[in-house]
Amino acid sequence: MRIQVVHSHPLTESYDHALFGVIVETLQTNGHEVVATDLYREGFQPAMTEAERRSYMGNGYDTGAIARYTETLKSVDGVILCFPHWWFSMPAMLKGWVDRVWGPGVAFTYDAEGKLEPALANIKLFGVVTSYGSPWWAVVLYAGNAGHKVLMRGMKPMCAKDARSFYLAHYAMDRSTPKSREAFIAKVKKRIADI
Repeated sequence: MRIQVVHSHPLTESYDHALFGVIVETLQTNGHEVVATDLYREGFQPAMTEAERRSYMGNGYDTGAIARYTETLKSVDGVILCFPHWWFSMPAMLKGWVDRVWGPGVAFTYDAEGKLEPALANIKLFGVVTSYGSPWWAVVLYAGNAGHKVLMRGMKPMCAKDARSFYLAHYAMDRSTPKSREAFIAKVKKRIADI
C-alpha cells in the first residue's frame, strides 16, 4: 500500500515524534510505500487563505497553494495521523491541514442540493496514533471523546465505505512512565505491522 503518515508536533524530541518514526519505519520494513508528512518540519501554513475560503462552498475550491498536499491525499491508499491531543483536540497545525487539504473537490464534493458526498474512495485505511495528557476517564467520560468523534465520525466517512480503521491512544501522558511509553510503542508497532 501507499500510505501517508501525517505528523504534527513542534518538537523532534517529543514522544509523538518518536511514534511517527516507529510508524514510518514499521511500514517501510513491511514493504509499504510511505509518504512521511511532518507538517512542522515542512513549514506547512495552517491558516486558510482568503482565496481558499472564498472558493470553499463550491466544487471549484482553490487548491493552488496546497496542491502538493491535495495531490498526495488523492493518490494514497491509506492515511495515518500521528499527533498529541491538546485541550481534547488536535493541534492547530494539524487542524489547519484538515481545514485546507480535506476541502471540496478533494475529500468531498457538493451534490446538486449542496450536500456533501465523500470523495476519497482511494483511501482504504484510516488510522490514528495519538496521546492525551489526561487519563482515559477525563477524555471519554468528562470531555465526551471530542477528538475521536471529529476523526472517526467526521473524517473517516470521507474515505472508502469499506475503509479499515484504527485508533490507538496513550492516555495520561502527564503521568506516563518509561514502561507505559514502551508498552504503547510496542502496541503501535504490532498494529502497524498487521497492515
